[in-house]
Amino acid sequence: MPQNVDVVCDHSYESSWIHHTVERSPIVSVSTDPVPKKDRLLWWTHLAGHEIVPTSLASEHADDFHGRAFSIDMAGVRIRECVSSPMTGRRTPAHIQRHDPDGYQLFLVNNGSVGLEQRRNDTLLKAGDFSLFGTSHPFAAEFVDEGGPVRLTFMFLPRDLLPLPRAELDRLVANKLPADTGSGALLAGYLSSLREHAAGCEPGELSRLGGIGLDLAAVYLAGRLGMQRHLPPESRQRTLAARIDAFIDHHLGDPDLSPSAIAAHHHISVRTLHLLFKERPETVSATIRRRRLERCHADLADPRLREHAIGEIGVRWGFKSGAEFSRAFRTVYGLSPRDHRQQTLPPQEM
Repeated sequence: MPQNVDVVCDHSYESSWIHHTVERSPIVSVSTDPVPKKDRLLWWTHLAGHEIVPTSLASEHADDFHGRAFSIDMAGVRIRECVSSPMTGRRTPAHIQRHDPDGYQLFLVNNGSVGLEQRRNDTLLKAGDFSLFGTSHPFAAEFVDEGGPVRLTFMFLPRDLLPLPRAELDRLVANKLPADTGSGALLAGYLSSLREHAAGCEPGELSRLGGIGLDLAAVYLAGRLGMQRHLPPESRQRTLAARIDAFIDHHLGDPDLSPSAIAAHHHISVRTLHLLFKERPETVSATIRRRRLERCHADLADPRLREHAIGEIGVRWGFKSGAEFSRAFRTVYGLSPRDHRQQTLPPQEM
């Protein structure tokens, strides 16, 4: 039978196992590995109470439970990636009375499947699906492995920072929400890239990224509700800028990528596009060129691409000729692409 663990997980709780998760830096990774096996589910229940929301957890793997979590705090927006053994969770009125952060957890299923019930809605989620639950209402959830541990990414959205009516947001809880097109794909990409690059960001950058994440989530949820008019102009503008950044990254290999092509794809004028970049340190064209050169710089140092001609790498990332690529590379990095490759690649074994 599954072992059920129901503990008081308020903010006064602290133990030798998780005290370092209470007072910490904005980015933290923790794991059940150092915890005795018999105590791991209890440890995970306390951690979930602090990091997600107080909940009663049960698992058939309680005698050998495994879990690890990665967290980022960014100006009120909190991102949590959790990987764990299969389990079930239940949040009751008693849990809500203990602690309610008054917001919503938007989450992406990265691996496994999740059954979720809240406010008479229920859904079965697979890898690649988004869903939402409110912290102020009871819910039940089942987390099932599918050939690997359950892996979820949570994004906490404080109620007072969302420019959408509570009653409308409550209609979305425990529904399957797509993550493969439009703003959903952009939000999923944002969450994935944070996990990879957050450690290299300064605190000020993390704060700005938190604001961008909140805008992306608000635009995404507003789109699901057909309530885009409720969004402030600033949120729509920042989300448009994020969509443009993603479009540029995905089309760097197109030699015809240009401000006019970007503006046409997003149904805006070239003037509006340049205004979006006005507060940035470089123009649209300079951004395209810099990102192309960064990709080339990385590829030239990749041993797996040793056999690819230098000019071929430049053309692959959108330069119209090898000569154009070489001139641009030397201007920015102060040496030729060939010299960079020779300096960074280890000698080839004979």
